[in-house]
Amino acid sequence: MLTGLGVAVTSRGGWLAGARSFTGNPYDGHTLAAQMEQVKNMIGNRVREAHVDMGYRGHDSRGDVKVHVDKRTRGRTPKALWRWMKRRAAVEPSIGHLKNEHRLERNRLRGTYGDAIHAMLAAAAMNLHKLLGAFGPHFLRVLLGIWSQLRLIPAPIGPPMSSISI
Repeated sequence: MLTGLGVAVTSRGGWLAGARSFTGNPYDGHTLAAQMEQVKNMIGNRVREAHVDMGYRGHDSRGDVKVHVDKRTRGRTPKALWRWMKRRAAVEPSIGHLKNEHRLERNRLRGTYGDAIHAMLAAAAMNLHKLLGAFGPHFLRVLLGIWSQLRLIPAPIGPPMSSISI
């Protein structure tokens, strides 16, 4: 079964805010409303703008979120908006990492539910990997501090152990 995948990435930090699979091979513009609904369920109504590529022309998204579709005529785009559109290009490496490092190139789970579970688990794994990269050194420093304090505690002194016969 051929499925499509929608990925929503935050503008700062590149955290995956949503990953959703779609049955069949739907047109990107027809998946935007469902993807935005998932992002709304995950992080609330904090999204004001969405920057998408040209595959989303004629999208079906309705609501308070302003959708900016990338254009071929780059000279007429305001400079502030142009920076955000360049930032949108950072989503492509995230998709590549999902495919290569988190085994999203091939789904081994069965059916449409398996596709949905696989997409969500791959996005969660990518976010956990980023979280571990951010907090891992601090966590190791705390563990090493605890270990060094435990080594300073003297060993209990008692009578020598006698031989044990079994």
